[in-house]
Amino acid sequence: MDRLENTGAGRLAGRSVLITGASSGIGRAIALRFARAGARLVLADITEAVREGGVPTMELLREHGFAARFVRTDVASESDVAAAVESALRHYGRLDVLVNDAAVSVGKPLLDTTLDEWNRVLAVNLTGVFLMSRAAVRAMLAQAPLGETRGRIVNVSSQHGMISAPRNVAYGTSKAGVVYLTRQIAADYAAHGIVCNAVAPGKIMTGKPGSAASAEAIAYSQARTPMPRLGRPDDVASAALFLASDEASFLTGENLLVDGGWMAA
Repeated sequence: MDRLENTGAGRLAGRSVLITGASSGIGRAIALRFARAGARLVLADITEAVREGGVPTMELLREHGFAARFVRTDVASESDVAAAVESALRHYGRLDVLVNDAAVSVGKPLLDTTLDEWNRVLAVNLTGVFLMSRAAVRAMLAQAPLGETRGRIVNVSSQHGMISAPRNVAYGTSKAGVVYLTRQIAADYAAHGIVCNAVAPGKIMTGKPGSAASAEAIAYSQARTPMPRLGRPDDVASAALFLASDEASFLTGENLLVDGGWMAA
């Protein structure tokens, strides 16, 4: 995933892209894939530290000569969100693509989840998508179209926005909200040249520590996934690149599953 080649061309050549949660995991994979596709990036995250280890995303991109900036951002903060979008507009002149990937989880069932934990998960995973999308759509509506669109939003939802998330009530609820919000934004702004879709990962092996990486969780996911392997961050990045590109034409309001057939079984 960390092997980069700066060709200066690609499916997102010259496009200005803002990615939340870009420091680690799926967000990091999306940033690296989009950079290779020619995007000019603003990376928004609460930290530059890579949870699964490795060179910080921003440092890696700069080493390979990619156009990128980092903005320390709590997506649950309205002022932080405004600053992130403003950074893209100030440095690149427009915002062509927003990727909403930032998310947190507490991994607890209903009776064990405190109100503070519930509020924080919903604030980041759902309110963060609302705030970022609202700021991005405002900016996109004020700019001239490129081809048929003024801008694109790609949300990272989850298969657990459609089925229960075992012992993870706040996370599943938040991702269900992201699926709905994707459809609502798509329907409300399609006529204005705004495209909004989501990519819904199944079990993705990011290398991050935590309960999701436990032997029990992996065994459960392997048993549920028809394909003979679990997902990789690049699997999600490839789907996100398609949705961010002009190749995803006449397509909006969709929630694209990248789950190895989990939801089909």
